[in-house]
Amino acid sequence: MKGIVPKSKAKGTDICAMGNWYYYIIRSDLGCFMQSKNLNKGFDMSIWSLHPSCQNGDHYLGDWNGYFYIIKGNSFRRVSNLEKDTDATVFNLHPNCRGGDHYLATTNYFYIIFQEKGTYRRTKNLQHDTNGHEYTLHPNCRNGLYYFGVKDYLSFVKPASEWGVEFYTGTSFSKDEPAGVYSFHPDVLNFLPGGLSITKGPAFARWENIKTITNDSNTPVTWQKRINKKVGYNKEKMTEITHNWNIALSSSVETGELAKLIAKVQFTFSAEYGGLHVNTDKESWNEVTEVEEQLRFELKPNESIYLWQYKMGLGKEPVLFCRDIKIDDVPNPPTEVPLPPAQS
Repeated sequence: MKGIVPKSKAKGTDICAMGNWYYYIIRSDLGCFMQSKNLNKGFDMSIWSLHPSCQNGDHYLGDWNGYFYIIKGNSFRRVSNLEKDTDATVFNLHPNCRGGDHYLATTNYFYIIFQEKGTYRRTKNLQHDTNGHEYTLHPNCRNGLYYFGVKDYLSFVKPASEWGVEFYTGTSFSKDEPAGVYSFHPDVLNFLPGGLSITKGPAFARWENIKTITNDSNTPVTWQKRINKKVGYNKEKMTEITHNWNIALSSSVETGELAKLIAKVQFTFSAEYGGLHVNTDKESWNEVTEVEEQLRFELKPNESIYLWQYKMGLGKEPVLFCRDIKIDDVPNPPTEVPLPPAQS
């Protein structure tokens, strides 16, 4: 399986836009956000640090006056810069504007999506619900993974289909009249949670036989030898995903570190989103190296011993070589998962 992790399952993650200037993909789990001129063509992609006060919001949206809104619970924080928390002020949400599944803004209006109810609310002001009115959400507009507004247009991301991951753009959520259907550029997909499962392929994990020792004699023998194994992270392959990103000089995360974080998070996702639902924090995420290990054991006559190492990757590419090895006397790979499950 593979697919984009929906906003409902990725706290602190969202897509928003600022008027008709830029699109933003917020990733609180990575501590940064992407800014791009065009999600379809991948124009002008840059990565910026996310200020601590602007992280872990329930929703993010940008308005037509150059402000971002970060909603947490029943209040929202308005800032003009997500990296510096500039001009920060906090307001209460009007009761009619609370509890939405998605929030977005176009020129002059805010929109609040209530997916389960099948409605959306349009208002001039989130604090006072000025000119607020509720409308029916067209069935074809109900299953969006993310919703965002660009100038006078309303957009939402559809679940992956045979055509990949796409976003629809139109002028109304009450009618099924999309003005356009667009795919995400691969470099943009790489920054979306679960996107690596689409550009690289779903995560895999398996035990790899790194050595087989056989005693062909009729007497017991003691086998003692040093073996070499790879341990660590395939940095060269993973940093390929960041080649077209401009990491801001002020950003607190470097290119290599960001690629590593994205890979680590991808492994925590469930199989539905191309992950393995495991936690790799205790593994070595240093660049892969050859490590020697001294082994000694007794071999009975005509006995074989198999050495296995756990390896993880994306698509066909190995990403992480785990440190522990397992020794067994059967030729079949072990079945247990040596890593703890990821927190839900």
